[in-house]
Amino acid sequence: MTEVARRIAEQAMNYVFNPPTAADPVIDYARPDELIAEFAASVGLAIDPHQQALAADALVGACQTIIDRSMHTTHPRFFNQNFAGPEPIAVVGDWLAAALNTTNATFEVAPVFTMMERTVITKMAGLAGYPVDAAANALPPGILCPGGSSGTLHALQLARHRLRPDVLHTGATGERLVVFVSDTAHYATLKSAALMGLGLQAVIEVDTDENGAMIAVALEAAVTQARAEGAVPFAVVATAGTTVTSAFDPLDLIADTCEAEGLWLHVDGCWGGSALFSSQHAGLMEGVHRSDSLIWNLHKMMGITQQCSVLLVKDPTQLAPVFSTKATYIFQADKQFGEYDAGDRTFHCGRRVDVLKAWLTWKTFGDDGFADRVDHGVALADHTRSKLNERPDFAVLVPGSFTNVCFVWVPPELRPLEMATIAEPDHARLHSLATRIKARMQHDGTAMIGVQPVNGINAFRLLYMNRKVATGDVDAVLDLIADYGEQEWRGTAQ
Repeated sequence: MTEVARRIAEQAMNYVFNPPTAADPVIDYARPDELIAEFAASVGLAIDPHQQALAADALVGACQTIIDRSMHTTHPRFFNQNFAGPEPIAVVGDWLAAALNTTNATFEVAPVFTMMERTVITKMAGLAGYPVDAAANALPPGILCPGGSSGTLHALQLARHRLRPDVLHTGATGERLVVFVSDTAHYATLKSAALMGLGLQAVIEVDTDENGAMIAVALEAAVTQARAEGAVPFAVVATAGTTVTSAFDPLDLIADTCEAEGLWLHVDGCWGGSALFSSQHAGLMEGVHRSDSLIWNLHKMMGITQQCSVLLVKDPTQLAPVFSTKATYIFQADKQFGEYDAGDRTFHCGRRVDVLKAWLTWKTFGDDGFADRVDHGVALADHTRSKLNERPDFAVLVPGSFTNVCFVWVPPELRPLEMATIAEPDHARLHSLATRIKARMQHDGTAMIGVQPVNGINAFRLLYMNRKVATGDVDAVLDLIADYGEQEWRGTAQ
């Protein structure tokens, strides 16, 4: 058993420190049936009814297949998600945390990680402009969550508790509580409303501008209308860096409305929160210090392994009254250093140690290194926007100013593109074109790029957070899109 573990560890080490380059495929593509057949020829994907122990060579071979057939998110031409391949130091931190195999629930089983988590949370809260107490025994202004959706769920539970604390003990009364988000916001608010028993109809979408940012006056009108209809507004979820266009809601203006209406302001900064690392771009988060809570994913832009999400709260004393059950088998009042235990201030108890990889990466690169990472991403996006505006075969759909660029390839007969006058048959062909181009890229392994509907048409989304990506990679991907576009458009000619 030790031999096979060591050999597989060596495979993993080789992959981390010798990752695929631009000359390699982003993925060695295989269909689901091909994957099943490929594993069936060696160890099989399924766990047998009576699974036998397998030989080391077979397991090592299987792991090589896993590596070969997986998506290489470290590749400089992987742009498919709001994350990319991690920094090697983050991977090592994840391994070390896994090797120590503890939970961040209590100080007694995670003394180092408990203190480490407090320092990271406190530093991030300070960057957000929240009041912080640097004393070692002070309540940390937040918690680590297993993802941004979990953080938003925590925040909305805090918001409801502030307005209706009795719900914690008596349960929901049927009162129609409502929360407001932009119509380009992440679906986490919808999922949270469903889990909280509020219902999907409790989420009211607010109009956005051409970039995808919430319109502040539309929020005011929506709150007024909701009250007139007998609903009880309790929270607003503002977005700092939307998933598709990386738009930033006007946090100061939204905070004005929240303060006037007595609403909890939660900021979904899962993507854009990292702008706070950069002096050049922190202004995009102006007003975040007025929010009640902020969810911020370090695993997105900062090269940390999945997952590393931090929920910051302006008033850390609000956490325990909402989530504490005072389970005496683990949270004893007379236990040594029990006041440091984090498990009774969150819904989760047995949380994996996500802080070590963040702490190590931050210590390795420093504040300046983190700032450079953000600045590099925005610079690449600016380069992309400039290139697209120079080329007649592309059209930018959303101006944007941060890391995301949304655009379409334009066939010769539709140049310059005028979406308002395009005929329906051509619109349908153009709408399906992006997904076909993406499928060609995926099959050939040349690049992975996101495709999402933007302003009624499927568009490409290039977004940047991988510091290994260079302008040459951007230019090469644009040329690939154009080449595939020419081929696919001719293939659908009527």
